[in-house]
Amino acid sequence: MNLTSSGNKKISFISLIPFLLITFGLAWGILALFIFFPDPMNSIFGKLTGQHPLFFLAVYAPAIASFIIVIHYAGIEGLRRYLSRLLLWRSSIVWYVFLFLGIPLIYMGSAVLKGNILSEPFPFSSFQAFFVAIVLTAIKGPVEELGWRGLALPLLQRKFSPIWAGLILGIIWGFWHLPAFFLSGTPQSAWSFIPFFVGSISVSVIVTALFNKSHGSILLPVIFHFQLNNPLWPDAQPYDMYAFVIAAVLVVWFNRNVMFNKDSAMVEVIPK
Repeated sequence: MNLTSSGNKKISFISLIPFLLITFGLAWGILALFIFFPDPMNSIFGKLTGQHPLFFLAVYAPAIASFIIVIHYAGIEGLRRYLSRLLLWRSSIVWYVFLFLGIPLIYMGSAVLKGNILSEPFPFSSFQAFFVAIVLTAIKGPVEELGWRGLALPLLQRKFSPIWAGLILGIIWGFWHLPAFFLSGTPQSAWSFIPFFVGSISVSVIVTALFNKSHGSILLPVIFHFQLNNPLWPDAQPYDMYAFVIAAVLVVWFNRNVMFNKDSAMVEVIPK
């Protein structure tokens, strides 16, 4: 599918500003209320956990921001065409091997280094619990990609080569998660921020290469994000984050001809 559209000229690079304002304002606003006013917020809405509706709303902030911007500039029809990028699936077989074999191996290998590979091989008491965890994972974190890779990355690649666009977006993406590290009950509260931040930057670089190879697909970054959060994989923090740094270096090396060249970068938001 050709991602060139005259209507896309309306969605300019400057649209990143309202995108980031909405993304940070909504997510950080919700989490800040629970951080600075825990008693009234907990009494009204209940304790914030990773499964709380308001936590979902915070996670959906990038997608919400992208929807608002796309609808503002291109209307409902533009949104439909934008979402059609969820149907783009063609990419190198190497990327599919990485998505469905490489990522699990990163987590398993990192868990070996951490020493918890055999502590809980199947961390669910029943198939029903496993199914619920898979569904909740699929409808939470991966939805972020509608904003990060759906809108922000193609806009950044209009000004920067893929390597720099990936690094810049990774810094923004990692920093966006910061408030969650200050709230007990969130997945991030059990982790250290610095390894997570470095890992986020590395993952962003990897997904940038995947995004361009798949001609602007949102689907494959969504699958990538799901694999990052897949409840089947053991908690291998921080070793998994360091493994993604190594993976990012390898991805950049093997794709160096395109990662440092803007000519093959996907820069459009709305396909024809």
